[in-house]
Amino acid sequence: MSRYQLAGRTVLITGSTGGLGSAVARALRDRGANLALVDLDADLAQRQAAELGPETVARGWSADVRDLDSLQSTVDAAAEHFGRIDVVIANAGVGSMAPLETIDPAAWERIIDINLNGVWRTFRAALPHVKSERGYMLAVSSMAAFVHSPLNGPYVASKAGVWALCDATRLEVRHHGVGVGSVHPTFFKTPMMDDVHSDPAGNTLWGGNKSGLWKMIPLETVVDAVVRGIERREDLIVPTRTNALAARIPGLVRPFVDRFGFRGTTIPDAMAQASTSGWISR
Repeated sequence: MSRYQLAGRTVLITGSTGGLGSAVARALRDRGANLALVDLDADLAQRQAAELGPETVARGWSADVRDLDSLQSTVDAAAEHFGRIDVVIANAGVGSMAPLETIDPAAWERIIDINLNGVWRTFRAALPHVKSERGYMLAVSSMAAFVHSPLNGPYVASKAGVWALCDATRLEVRHHGVGVGSVHPTFFKTPMMDDVHSDPAGNTLWGGNKSGLWKMIPLETVVDAVVRGIERREDLIVPTRTNALAARIPGLVRPFVDRFGFRGTTIPDAMAQASTSGWISR
């Protein structure tokens, strides 16, 4: 497979100032990519961009992935500034630590809205630009999409939903030459994991992620896998071989469905006939 060269391409990243977002941004810049950095905090995003280079190669914007209009205007502004968007990384995400019975309903809805709906909004806003470049869209999911842990109901549900959304979207855009992937890291050090370890319930559940099945992996391992996955336009990115089997078993049937379930122009023909309302059953 020929490598998808990143030099000169524009990559838009949501949640760009977080642990994974900032590390991936630097790695992509090292490969010559131009960066549209998007975060809730405009000052942070702009400072991050300034550290990576002049505005011709890196620029920060503020947008809320919970607000499609905000996100759309930011994506459009980034496309106008750089002249293109080739790759979008839906990276913004949050977590929680509470059982279904006691979790604050507002917390549940916020996690789903950022982690899952935020990916949909990001892809929706960026797709016209990515499509014109026959580019690639990537969403940050988790091994939690396949291994469903207690006290993490909205998180695991959102990450499983992201995986499914990416698979569905890939079928919808493949005839445009657009690739869609999801990345599924296990535990690695981020501010989110610091919050988990400082929480009594989280520390009890995961034991500080120091050993065994839940041992953390280096951030660099995840970053390398993400960058390599973009360069290969991979459908499924799993940073460690030890987790690859668990991640791939649920999707063993998918390549057969993708290839044989929807032949010829079935999908674009159906899309052309779809209602813009989305048709919600009653």
